[in-house]
Amino acid sequence: MPLFKTKPHFEYLHKKWKSRTEAKKQNLFDKHLKTVAMTGLGGLMLFSSPNISPGTISMNQPISEVVEDNTGDNNKSLSEKLKAVVPSDVRALTAEEDKQVEAIISESLDIPVKAELEGKRLNRTYGVMGGEQHLYRYPGDTVHAHARTAADWAMYGSSGIAPGLGAYGYFAPSKAQMTPEIEDRERYYIAVQTFLSAGFSERVGEYRDFYKFRKMLVVNPKTGQSVVVVIGDAGPGVSTKKHLGGSPEVMHFAGIAKGPRKGAVLYYFIDDPENKVPLGPVTPEGRI
Repeated sequence: MPLFKTKPHFEYLHKKWKSRTEAKKQNLFDKHLKTVAMTGLGGLMLFSSPNISPGTISMNQPISEVVEDNTGDNNKSLSEKLKAVVPSDVRALTAEEDKQVEAIISESLDIPVKAELEGKRLNRTYGVMGGEQHLYRYPGDTVHAHARTAADWAMYGSSGIAPGLGAYGYFAPSKAQMTPEIEDRERYYIAVQTFLSAGFSERVGEYRDFYKFRKMLVVNPKTGQSVVVVIGDAGPGVSTKKHLGGSPEVMHFAGIAKGPRKGAVLYYFIDDPENKVPLGPVTPEGRI
């Protein structure tokens, strides 16, 4: 989507409204394909895709075993420590609360997090995250190409793909220029309300460059489940009453992909100038 200069959330909502019809069509197809993907001819057809390795999953394996399970990623120690600081009502944290949360997360996971980095900060660090669709990574990309395995498709295929580009355009100029790192950027992306940052409207270009693929950590304070992500899009609109959005994979590993597909999370910048912290879910031991 284009960068916002005035009333950016209205443009964002316009894009979402426009996408509804196409998204419903795509999701209807995806849900049917998901149902047959793991059985009989449907499974064979899916495995014929160059993006899915037949050796990774047995065709006779129950779907309950094929689908990824992340319940072991719960970090009870971290969640217990956060309960003493994070309020039950989802509101913007105070400066003192941010400092306490930064210290708890940084020490527990050995990942340096900050509410403010290089003099910039988002409008909040604690908010409601809702589910987003996949984003186009390069010209000609399709939702089916996002699946690495049949399990991937079963878990995330039904989320579909957004009809428009994210705020920063394609992740790569072409399919040939895709790398594992770029693939992970889309896989573990979040959309945040960059346009609500103090100073954004006065220095759009500067803030755009700072936020583009900026690395962050998303933490579910109730379970301690954590995911290293990048900012890959701007949104959601203010009227949605949500404060950020997560890719299908981020929602899953944060433990809020089921039910209403939204939940309260903490989200902080990762101070990683040497790019040593890889993207993806964090284990209870703090190792990626």
